Amino acid sequence: MRRLSRGSKIVLASHNAGKLREFSTLLAESDITVVSAGELNLPEPEETADTFVGNSEIKALAAARASGLPALADDSGFCVSALDGQPGVYSARWGGPTKDMTVAMERVHRKMGETTDHGASFVAALCLAWPDGETHSVVGECHGQTVWPPRGEHGHGYDPMFRPEGETRTFAEMDESEKNAISHRGRAFALFLKECVEN
Repeated sequence: MRRLSRGSKIVLASHNAGKLREFSTLLAESDITVVSAGELNLPEPEETADTFVGNSEIKALAAARASGLPALADDSGFCVSALDGQPGVYSARWGGPTKDMTVAMERVHRKMGETTDHGASFVAALCLAWPDGETHSVVGECHGQTVWPPRGEHGHGYDPMFRPEGETRTFAEMDESEKNAISHRGRAFALFLKECVEN
């Protein structure tokens, strides 16, 4: 399996500025330069898979082939056990056309109703793709509980309604470095650095 060498340049298959900041920070120690698909004006492919790994592969392959550079994509979501793992791969879509996460969190809360099962997890799949079509994927998970009402000003997405195991605070009440140390994406990144980047 091919690995990225230190000092490589890769494309992040995302148009999200917050995600670019997060990934650049996580990859800084490897001297890997990250440019976003948005900066290169690459089109965003439709995410048609029904798994996190499948969607991250679609995005990474599209960016790698369009740019001629190795590309990294992630697909992540919020999985609520009382909702049979929903919203899952549709996490962003639950916010409606504007991807309003306040709307998405309210929808989760409403659908959970009076259940006493508050179990939930965040899942992140990362896929590294090369322009010739080779891919490698890793998955990280963080388990915990839903909370209502949402709490905290940091983070993004469903962070304000998720309290990880062993914590009294939600993801949105932690600073970025604390969250990255235990988050689904932090765990996926640890695997990615171990398996996909030369030491």
